[in-house]
Amino acid sequence: SASAYSAVSLLQKFGPIMNEGGNMLSLTYIASEKVIPGYGGGMSSAKAQLESDTRVLAYEAGRKWGVRVNTISAGPLKSRAASAIGKEPGQKTFIEYAIDYSKANAPLAQDLYNDDVGNSGMFLCSPLARTITGVTLYVDNGLHAMGMAIDSESMSDRNQ
Repeated sequence: SASAYSAVSLLQKFGPIMNEGGNMLSLTYIASEKVIPGYGGGMSSAKAQLESDTRVLAYEAGRKWGVRVNTISAGPLKSRAASAIGKEPGQKTFIEYAIDYSKANAPLAQDLYNDDVGNSGMFLCSPLARTITGVTLYVDNGLHAMGMAIDSESMSDRNQ
């Protein structure tokens, strides 16, 4: 996929000239490991490949150049790009459904902002994270940890 290929290609080209202790950071999405209806077009498998490459590249770039490699799995965020997916006149967009689902089911029922993702990235690129490499950091209000949707009709008796 272009997503994973680009990350590998960038690190091949820039790794040799990066400072030791430097960091490569990418963005992924939970669709890499769970089915997200409406999120298709090969992006799910591309993100799965990117996460796998993150782990392999963490080893290779760490040993070769002393560079860390991580990825952030951001939760539903109403960005301009995400707002374009599944846009039908008179209906909510895919991302609006995803945000509603997250608020109904994540441990932290709050909005996710671009600063939340950016601040996590800033941490991963800082000396505070100097020993962290090869990870997928979930910035999603804990949604990734859920195994069952609490807003499901099958849980209606329990939710009262």
